[in-house]
Amino acid sequence: MNIRDFDYELPQGLIAQTPLEQRDLARLMVVDRAAGTIEHKGFRDLPSYLHPRDVIVVNDTRVNEASFACHKDATGAAIDVLLTARKSPTRFMALVRPLKRLHVGETCTVTSDVSLRLLERNDDGDATVEFSRDPYASDEFRAKARVQIPPYIKQFPDDPGAYQTVYAREPGSVAAPTAGLHFTPELLARIRDLGTDIQHVTLDVGLGTFQPVRVERVEDHHMHTERFTLPEETARAVNAARANRAAVTAIGTTVARTLESCINPDGTVRAGSGETSIFIYPPHEFHGFDHLVTNFHLPKSTLLMLVGAYMGMELMWRAYHEAISERYRFFSFGDAMLIL
Repeated sequence: MNIRDFDYELPQGLIAQTPLEQRDLARLMVVDRAAGTIEHKGFRDLPSYLHPRDVIVVNDTRVNEASFACHKDATGAAIDVLLTARKSPTRFMALVRPLKRLHVGETCTVTSDVSLRLLERNDDGDATVEFSRDPYASDEFRAKARVQIPPYIKQFPDDPGAYQTVYAREPGSVAAPTAGLHFTPELLARIRDLGTDIQHVTLDVGLGTFQPVRVERVEDHHMHTERFTLPEETARAVNAARANRAAVTAIGTTVARTLESCINPDGTVRAGSGETSIFIYPPHEFHGFDHLVTNFHLPKSTLLMLVGAYMGMELMWRAYHEAISERYRFFSFGDAMLIL
């Protein structure tokens, strides 16, 4: 497929810059793939599409405070660092800017009790850095570092928790699993009261989630690698629901990618942990879930390609054009879509 198949024009005014004060007041577009219908609801209506013995699966990853400035020890030059993946308690993949100021082997002072050394680098800014200690064990570092917001959001929200889901618990992500930002504790309680089971996976969202695909042929794109864990309890719940003809709803593309990375030959999912670089684009046969909740995604993004594979390109574009016409809010702090 050509990358132009996943491009569209979005009015700048529809890019949500701030979260809603009440998370579950977001709008919810409900798209029925079999009927080809589109309805306009609110996110609070989500429980009306769930049933006893159904399962929803959320991503409980927590966004790290991973962006910080430091100073090169040799010259005092300012260096900006964004930690993108943790390889050990002290070793991280990172984006370093400006990389030309820092050479392999050189050190920077981060805080009074933390320093870093550049181990490896390449010309596009990707680097491997080694800290003098686990930076997240330092109170000074945790106070200094900030969550990296997406580049299309121009001002970080006043509430530092706005870019975390209410069920976030496992630190490791650069970006939030944004479909989950719409949930409140009260809405989750309503879902449990229905008899719907809520299970979790962990997928550490990488920096690639911000980046458009830059190759002409979609098939030539190399997906970034992300760490995941699918617990045994989640695998059992998903497999039992599908065996009993109950529905499994993936909350977000990160959950979808995790489940699809853990498919057995018989179509069941298996527990496990590791790294996945699964790249889902049309055509793709899905096995791990039945329904998908997702936000409205950037043009030319791998997230949009996954949605196109799941709901079909023609229906996806019809839904996106209607979302623009109806002035839905797009991207991380925007509205949501339930695809049945």
